[in-house]
Amino acid sequence: MIEVKGVTKWYGTFRALDQISFSLDKGEVVGFLGPNGAGKTTTMRILTGFIPPSEGECTVAGHNVSAHSLLARQKMGYLPEATPLYGDMEVTDYLKYIGALRKLSGDLLKKRLKEVVAICGLGNAVGKKISTLSKGFRQRTGLAQALLHDPEVLILDEPTVGLDPNQIVEIRNLIRQIGKSKTILLSTHILSEVEQTCTRVIIISDGKIAGQGTPQELIHKTHGAPVYFVGIRGEENVIRDGLKTLPFYKDSNKISTVNGVIHFQIALDSKNNLSEEIFKLCVAQKWGLTELRREEATLEEVFKKLTQ
Repeated sequence: MIEVKGVTKWYGTFRALDQISFSLDKGEVVGFLGPNGAGKTTTMRILTGFIPPSEGECTVAGHNVSAHSLLARQKMGYLPEATPLYGDMEVTDYLKYIGALRKLSGDLLKKRLKEVVAICGLGNAVGKKISTLSKGFRQRTGLAQALLHDPEVLILDEPTVGLDPNQIVEIRNLIRQIGKSKTILLSTHILSEVEQTCTRVIIISDGKIAGQGTPQELIHKTHGAPVYFVGIRGEENVIRDGLKTLPFYKDSNKISTVNGVIHFQIALDSKNNLSEEIFKLCVAQKWGLTELRREEATLEEVFKKLTQ
């Protein structure tokens, strides 16, 4: 649904994007991450036809954004970081105005108005001026205008910026619901939002793609396999030999011995959770297992490593 091929963007002598390429399939919700100035907003503006690329090409729903801009825009909805709302307009009047720009009218416009008000939870805002709405309801109104023409693709630039924790949860749930039927590219700085909302992540740094994949794939690729911490009561040499029989065994280190319990750090070269295998080994060997926990890197650590 979205394909970016070798896109470069120059602003004078400054190269904002450097040969970036990525794609989104139908029904994906993909997080687009990067530090300030990395090129996220520039990429989104190119995708939405606001500015052209210096090199490369972008297609949305099968339409080249540069060559067939209007056709591509008909297939997408866009929520920029600064939501374009008119404070002196009432919510429904604003959406009718957007509908007219999208060439919606008559029964179809009435139907879509009713649907987006329901989807975006705007029932309590109908009849009110946009200037009187909370930040959360203004964001909902912005999402409603992006959804009004029932696009196949949504591009959302920092949709939860400036919201309080409760409002963030509301918008996150809304995006998750919309993502069941739309392809969504979502830019954000809130990594927990990505982990809970997105199926895949693209990380950009200094205008280049630094990494892409599912959160777990990026964690495994960047930081390696998870580490297991165990506390076992038994003979150290016997335990060491026994741990080596674990599937995907890579290494183990003794951390400490406290009251006869030996604490080990175990590296197993698999992204799958092998806690059960460790437990079964302890049972089979009749070792006293006092502690078993699995730790892996977080998406935040991956982000830092790929963008520093």
